[in-house]
Amino acid sequence: MALLTKEAEEKIINLLVAEGLADGNLVSSISNELDPNASVLTELLNRQAVNNDMVARATAAIIGVPYIELKNINIDQDILGKIPSEAISRVLAIPLGEKDGILNVAMMDVTNVQAIDYISNLINQPIRVLMTSERGIREVLDKYHGDLSGVKEAVEETGEEAAIQEEQRSNVKTIVQDSPISKALTTILSYAAKTKASDIHIEPLENSLIIRCRIDGVLRKIMDLPKTVAPALVSRIKILSNLKIDEHRIPQDGQFAVLVDDQEIDLRIAISPVTWGEQVVIRLLDKTGVSMEIEKMGMSGRALRAVLNGIRKPNGMILTSGPTGSGKSTTLYALIQEIKSEEINIVTLEDPVEYKMDGINQIQVNVDAGLTFASGLRSILRQDPDVVMVGEIRDSETAQLAVQAALTGHLVFSTLHTNSAAGILPRLLDMGIEPFLLASTLNVVIGQRLVRRITEKRETYKSSEVETKGINSIVGDILPKDKESVAKISEDLGYSGLPVKNDDYYMLARGMDTKETPGGYKGRAGLYETIEVDEDIQKTIISHSTANEIMRLARSKGTITMRQDGILKVLSGITSIEEVNRVASDLS
Repeated sequence: MALLTKEAEEKIINLLVAEGLADGNLVSSISNELDPNASVLTELLNRQAVNNDMVARATAAIIGVPYIELKNINIDQDILGKIPSEAISRVLAIPLGEKDGILNVAMMDVTNVQAIDYISNLINQPIRVLMTSERGIREVLDKYHGDLSGVKEAVEETGEEAAIQEEQRSNVKTIVQDSPISKALTTILSYAAKTKASDIHIEPLENSLIIRCRIDGVLRKIMDLPKTVAPALVSRIKILSNLKIDEHRIPQDGQFAVLVDDQEIDLRIAISPVTWGEQVVIRLLDKTGVSMEIEKMGMSGRALRAVLNGIRKPNGMILTSGPTGSGKSTTLYALIQEIKSEEINIVTLEDPVEYKMDGINQIQVNVDAGLTFASGLRSILRQDPDVVMVGEIRDSETAQLAVQAALTGHLVFSTLHTNSAAGILPRLLDMGIEPFLLASTLNVVIGQRLVRRITEKRETYKSSEVETKGINSIVGDILPKDKESVAKISEDLGYSGLPVKNDDYYMLARGMDTKETPGGYKGRAGLYETIEVDEDIQKTIISHSTANEIMRLARSKGTITMRQDGILKVLSGITSIEEVNRVASDLS
């Protein structure tokens, strides 16, 4: 709170009382209790009778300074970098923007003339002060903590040194140790962790180096760096990953871990030579324990019931499929969470171990040491497991062992890279699994994709004629035909309040496009299709039916396809038609 005269404090309190924000009787009572020199306003804050936001607004009104709410303000990274981060934290001042050569700065204590002069002299520029609350400033500091301004500062510090070292690349280690590039890398990693990015792409162009992050499944460019920084940055990553820093001709893979806000993040590194240098892709894996619920991930209705039936069986296989980054491993973790118990021994074999889970025996694949999926699975079966999770079935040997494990009384979870749930079955047949063995061991197969969720800040609109026709062609036959059947069908499909089939329009949602929610999205949800392997499906497997034939039979039995699941999520306001088309346009 700003340092105020007694007179100014009284005016603020009177304004709060007049606006109904403070209790006049309580103010009188506190005034009588306190020493005459004590602050009544401070006591009101201590008792939580008023909050800092109220006081800040009232203070601004009394002393005649504009007030600004920082909650929904987006600040450009270049503007934020106008004031060094240490100064921002020290005087609690946030740069907002420039006009006519004057920098607008939001401060909590606008009466602190020394702090104002300090900032103005520090940046060698006149400033205009606006008042805001401490909460607003703290939120901005938290939001932009680990922002990318630190990268630019580090790059500027590197300056001519990096350019000189670019010509003397034989001594790469000297670049890493003597330059501030490690600070730049730390800042990039911190930013990625804060924004929940899954991957960082460091990509060299002819005259620059671009940094992109994959957030909610979509790559976003976050900054450009000078090309002279590339050797130092890539070398720093190689050293941390225990890779050969003088090898630039062949791809290299490595890993290391970092701490961000006392949270351990595991990083997987892939470096490849490209036209203009070396490209680095860093995958971020949060190694802390995560509590997952399959319903909250987007699985519901018929799909959820089929999966729960499959995992309740004492043995057999539950397989999930989809492209890289479609959430297959996360789905398996959630299913394991469903069945986890002190009464059963669950052992996993993963590459890498993405989440640490209490009560689960997790094994990391180590190919260099001879621990592959196949050799690891042989070892696991000698450890008296009840449930086995194999991170991925990559080859015939692993597939054969997984089927044998299911035949000998184990419940087996695993993943494959196929486009649909039905595609799992011919894929395993191609790996040499006998059809009769496959038919007798599979419990349920799952296909999945991930779509971005529409943010809570949204608006509704009527679907266009084209959108309405598309919706009806995909889910028209499963939507309620009248109001009387809405509740029953909604419960069966797992989506509350589905609309009655309409040839005119449907009410859809779209999110507000902000810096925190680009495109109007925040977070992701799964699209799922599940096939419960019953006697009829077993017959199609034995007869070597195609994926399309298997899917046709499954749909006749009530299976909801991924595309249908996506449109149901659109009608429920979870995602948009554009998102469903982006990830599932190739699916029927």
